Amino acid sequence: MGDARPVYQRIADDLRQQIDEGMLRVGARLPSRAELKRTYAASDQTVDRAVRVLKAAGYATGLFGKGVFVSDRAPIGSLLRSTDAVDSPLAARVSLGRRDGAGGGGRANGSSPGGPDLVWEATSTTTVAPPLIAERLRLRPGDRVMCTQYEYLADRRPLQLATSWEPLALTEGTDVAFPERGPYARRGVRGRFAAIGIRVVRARESVASRPATSPEAEALGCSPGQCVTAVERTHYDADDRPVETSDTVVPGDRWRLEYAITFGE
Repeated sequence: MGDARPVYQRIADDLRQQIDEGMLRVGARLPSRAELKRTYAASDQTVDRAVRVLKAAGYATGLFGKGVFVSDRAPIGSLLRSTDAVDSPLAARVSLGRRDGAGGGGRANGSSPGGPDLVWEATSTTTVAPPLIAERLRLRPGDRVMCTQYEYLADRRPLQLATSWEPLALTEGTDVAFPERGPYARRGVRGRFAAIGIRVVRARESVASRPATSPEAEALGCSPGQCVTAVERTHYDADDRPVETSDTVVPGDRWRLEYAITFGE
């Protein structure tokens, strides 16, 4: 039987196999459009579609006026998530698989001695909870939240994006209304809510993969449509009331999520 795959998929699969087997190494230029057309008896559109597939999967990067080159897909490191790290501003500790050079800026919680330099920027605004966020926080339509958007860098590399929402009914007018301001800034959800008499006792995470949106791809330094790992996390108090929920996005092919699982006696 003949190969039933569409031609663009066969081209993409063949190139991906050459990359995986080391025949095309990181930084190597992919065959030109003319070469691929000749090799596979394909049209311009078919070849372009195959290259888009490789770019979306993180196998290749285009440089304007120069061509398309094999991307470095080796994992940069791991985000270590456990009961003692989940509440840091990063919601993880970082372990680099390799160091490509020292970074600059302040060191964030979750960064260990000798580890990467972590810096982040945060912007907080009050807004009405979007419907899905209202559902996660068990809010009514029209209820207001504090929305904080984070961008993290590890040794100057884009690390993760995160957006957090907290009900203003719990925090408005207190010292912890703005997560990155005031006497309890950067204390994490548990530390900040403890300051206003709310004891956070657990967090729940849900992990999924999906294509990056264009704004996410620009911020993370990847291609639109490339796979990202998305983590949905919600903190609950002692009455099982959700007090904070967040969405975190990391490049799926560059960062691994590692979970420490502790068993009770």
